[in-house]
Amino acid sequence: MPNTVEAAGSAPYVIYFSSATNNTKRFVDRLEVDSDRIPLRPKDPFLYAKRPYVLIVPTYGGGNLKGAVPKQVIKFLNHEPNRKLCRGVIAGGNTNFGKAYCIAGDIIAAKLQVPFMYKFELLGTGDDVSIVRKGLEEFWQKI
Repeated sequence: MPNTVEAAGSAPYVIYFSSATNNTKRFVDRLEVDSDRIPLRPKDPFLYAKRPYVLIVPTYGGGNLKGAVPKQVIKFLNHEPNRKLCRGVIAGGNTNFGKAYCIAGDIIAAKLQVPFMYKFELLGTGDDVSIVRKGLEEFWQKI
C-alpha cells in the first residue's frame, strides 16, 4: 500500500526531502507545520501527494549544477500527480557552493513554473524559521 498523504484543512502543508544528515528535516520540524518526507532510500514506500504542498529541498552537488537536485526528489516529481500539486519551492544549501547556493530551488521552480519562495543555509536560523512559517501561512491564504 502506498504511503499516502491525508487531506486536511487550509493549514500550510510541506513535502520535503532530507539526506541522512537531517538538516532539512530539522528545519521543517522547527516550522511546526503539517509535513511529509520524501523517502531517502529506494526501497522505502513511495510518497504520493494528495493535496497542494510547498516543496522544501536541499541542494546537492557541492557547487556543481549537475546533481544539484537530489535523485529522490526527481523521482518524486517525475510522478505527474505529485508534480501538479506543488505550489512553491524552498531550498536549503551551503554558501560555500557559491553561485550554486540553493540552485536546486531555482531548477525546480523553473521546471514546475512555481515560485521559488525562500533560501536558507544548512539547517536555517531561528529567523529563517520565523520568516518561512509566516510566509507559508500568508501564502496558504492566497492559494
